[in-house]
Amino acid sequence: MLTTTEPELIDTSGPGQKGLRAGALGLLSSVVIGVASTAPAYSVAATIGLVVAVLSVHTPGMLIVAFVPMLFVAFAFRELNKTEPDCGTNFTWAVRAFGPRTGWMSGWGVLAACIVVMSSVSQIAARYAYLLVGANGLAASTLWVTVGGVAFIAILTWVCYLGIEISSRLQFALLAIELTSICVFAVVALVKVYSGHTLAGGGHPSLSWFNPLTGSFSDLAAAFLLVIFIYWGWDTSLSVNEETKDSARTPGRAAVIATIMLVVIFAVVSTALLAYAGPKFLAANTGDVLDAVGGSVLGGTAVKILILSVLTSAAASTQTTIMPAARVTLSMGAHGALPQRFARVNPRRQTPGLATVVIGVVSAAIFIVLSIISTNVLADSASAVGVLIAFYYGLTAFACPWFFRKTLRESTRNLFMRGIFPVVGGLFMAAAFAESVKTYLPAANSYSSVAGIGGVFILGAGSILIGIAVMLAFRTKFRAFFSGQTLSTTAYNEEI
Repeated sequence: MLTTTEPELIDTSGPGQKGLRAGALGLLSSVVIGVASTAPAYSVAATIGLVVAVLSVHTPGMLIVAFVPMLFVAFAFRELNKTEPDCGTNFTWAVRAFGPRTGWMSGWGVLAACIVVMSSVSQIAARYAYLLVGANGLAASTLWVTVGGVAFIAILTWVCYLGIEISSRLQFALLAIELTSICVFAVVALVKVYSGHTLAGGGHPSLSWFNPLTGSFSDLAAAFLLVIFIYWGWDTSLSVNEETKDSARTPGRAAVIATIMLVVIFAVVSTALLAYAGPKFLAANTGDVLDAVGGSVLGGTAVKILILSVLTSAAASTQTTIMPAARVTLSMGAHGALPQRFARVNPRRQTPGLATVVIGVVSAAIFIVLSIISTNVLADSASAVGVLIAFYYGLTAFACPWFFRKTLRESTRNLFMRGIFPVVGGLFMAAAFAESVKTYLPAANSYSSVAGIGGVFILGAGSILIGIAVMLAFRTKFRAFFSGQTLSTTAYNEEI
C-alpha cells in the first residue's frame, strides 16, 4: 500500500494494475516501437559523422562491436521483465535489486535522457519539415526551428495522450516511410560506389573497416558512447509492457529482435556512407551527414525521399521518447517515489494523462531554454544523452545478476542470461560512463562550455547531480518509498 497525503481510492502500484490498456500491442507492434524509438535515419544523420571523426573508416566495426554489450543489456531487460513486467522498467528493477535510492536515480536517468534528447530530435524534425516544403530560410532560422520544434512536441504529446493504439498505428506508418527511404539511399549509394561514381575520397568497402580496435582507449570510449546513443531506444518496447499481450515475454523478445534489426541497418548504412563519401567528407559534415550527401546520391527531387526519412524518423523518436518517460513517471508516482497524482490514468484513453502532458511541457521548455542559450548546447546533446544512457543501462544490467543471484547456479542458461552476459554489458556501460565523464569535463572536448566545463558534462553528468539533489530533497516527503514500504528490495528465487 502507498502512504501518501493525496486522496486515491485504489492501489495502482502493481504490474497490470495502473489502468493502462492491457493487451493492446502484439509482438510486431512492440518490435516496431522498439526500432522506431531509436530513430535510425535521425541517428545516422546526427551521429555517424561524429563517430567517423573519431574512428574514421572503422565506424562500421564499432557499430557491430558495440551491438554485443547492447544485446547483453537487452538480455538483462528481458529477464527482469519476465519476473516483473512493470512499466517503470529499470526504475522498478533497480529498486528491487539495490534499494529505493538507486532505483530512484535509475528512473531519473530515463527522465533526464528523454528530456535532453527531445531538444535535439524536435529541432531536427522542425528543420526537415521546412526543408521538405522548400522553406530553406525558415530551416536556417533558430527562431522558426524552435517554434516548429515546440509544435512537434505539442502534436506528438497529444497523440501519446490519445492512446497507445493510435500511437502504435502512427509508428507503423512513420517507420515504414523511414526504413524504405534509408534503404533506398543505401542501395543507390552502393550502386554508385561499384559503378565508380563516388565523391573524392570514396572507394570500395574493406574488411578492415569492421575492426574498430584502433586508436586510444579514450577515442574508443568516446566512439562507444556515441554508438550507445545511436542504439538507444529499443527499451521503449519494454516500457509499454503493461499494454502488451503476454507482458512477461513479448516485450523482452521484441527488445532483442529490435537490437538485431538495428545492427544490420546501421552497419549497412554506415558502410554505404563511408564508401560513397569517404571519411574526411563525413568528418567535416558532422552536423548532418545525410543532408550533406543526400543530393549527390539521389539527386533532384528524389532527395526529398531522404528528407522525408529523417523527418519521419525524428517525429517517431519524439513520440516514442514521450511514451517511456511518461510511463516511468507513472510508475514512480504509483510506487510513491513521486507525487501520486502522476499515477492517474485517463479513464477513457487509458494513458498516463498527466505524466504525458508534464513530460511534453517540460521537454518543450528545456528545448526553448537551450535554443536561447546557444545552438552549440544542442550540438552536445547526443553525447550528453549517451552519458545518461550508459548510467541507467549499466544500473539495469548489474541489477539483473544481483536480483537473480539465488538462481544463477540452477542452470547454465541462468548463469549466462541472468549473470555473465548482463555483467559484461554492465561493465561496458560503466567503463563508457567513467571515461566519458573524464573526457567531457574539459571545455575543449565539447561544442559549448561554461566556466571551463564542457557542455556535454554539464548536460550529462550535471543532470545526474541534479537528480541526486532532488532525490535527497524528496526523502522526507516520500518517506514510505525511501524506507522500502511501497516497493521493497528483494532477491528472486524460483522456488518461491
